[in-house]
Amino acid sequence: HKIIVGNSRNQVGFEGGMGSYVLPFAMRSQISRTFGNTRALGVRVVGDYDLVDYSVALNSSDRFFKEFFPGAEFTGWVNLKPLGKTDGKYGTLVLGGGLNAGHNDTDYTVGGAYASYRYKKFMANFEYSYADGYNGRVLSQNRANGFYSTVSYRITQKLHVLARYDQFDPNMDIGDDMRREYTAGINYFIKGQALRLILNYVFCQNEREQDSHRIIFGTQILL
Repeated sequence: HKIIVGNSRNQVGFEGGMGSYVLPFAMRSQISRTFGNTRALGVRVVGDYDLVDYSVALNSSDRFFKEFFPGAEFTGWVNLKPLGKTDGKYGTLVLGGGLNAGHNDTDYTVGGAYASYRYKKFMANFEYSYADGYNGRVLSQNRANGFYSTVSYRITQKLHVLARYDQFDPNMDIGDDMRREYTAGINYFIKGQALRLILNYVFCQNEREQDSHRIIFGTQILL
């Protein structure tokens, strides 16, 4: 167990609570960067075992130290690892789910589910989130939902290729505003996560705006 008191990463969603240096792509998925990727001030308990890991936190609903305590917030996430006692013989399976709920001028609730399977050089995952209001990078009263799915293959120990489909509806009460992103990527690990080269191509479809293309090149250096 670990008990963390202070300002720490908020586990809103699986990818939304990941540290930036272990992300498979240069950018988080749409649900992760909209609902998650935040820090909160409070008390957090974290556990990691062979068959389960978890994160449970009671926090202030403040973001970016704008107010000391605008309201209370609960954030909980649990991952089940059914194959955790098999030493990787049948691969690694993770089934997760969680809830983020609180009050900051308005009530908000975000729920999500996650699944991933890794076997030897192959990995595939899927994550879905639904929000009835959310307190991510911005505070919103919108009902929103989205999901992403990733597949990756490790060609060599250093070279990984991966692809992701990412869909997000920012306001379920309005039609024709779906956003989709198709991403293809290459990671080259010169020295593990300590020195990594990242190349991503992203095709963005937005029903309310013109389609766009992005090429993202990044270098990760951890000292």
